Amino acid sequence: MQERVINILLVEDDEVDVMNVKRAFKKVNITNPLYLASNGLEALAMLRSNHGKYSNLPTERRLVLLDLNMPKMNGIEFLQELRSDPELCTTPVVVMTTSNHDQDKVQAYNFNVAGYILKPLTFNNFVETMSTLNKYWILCEIP
Repeated sequence: MQERVINILLVEDDEVDVMNVKRAFKKVNITNPLYLASNGLEALAMLRSNHGKYSNLPTERRLVLLDLNMPKMNGIEFLQELRSDPELCTTPVVVMTTSNHDQDKVQAYNFNVAGYILKPLTFNNFVETMSTLNKYWILCEIP
């Protein structure tokens, strides 16, 4: 089953949301490795690094869970940079944000995101969302 492991990069600046993701993963027994970046610049550095500070993020079978509203480089700017990089352009990304703005949704989908999820307001709904997302990425064939 090791070949089915998905390496998840959570790009999130809100520590409460990071904690909620970790708690939800634990509650529904999601054992995929979870890597953390607090903004788009850090996430790109992690995805591009083959050595040094970020070398622990594997180069294969990766999925990015992306917040949009972050300092330094927001999610849309991250997507623009990611999709223009020939090495990273096929990396699957699921947006997970509080933004319900149509403009953000359109921009995200224009950058070929795999999904756009509004962050649930209650922890139980958050757990349900993470469980559904887990089922989705288990079914997907991520290289």
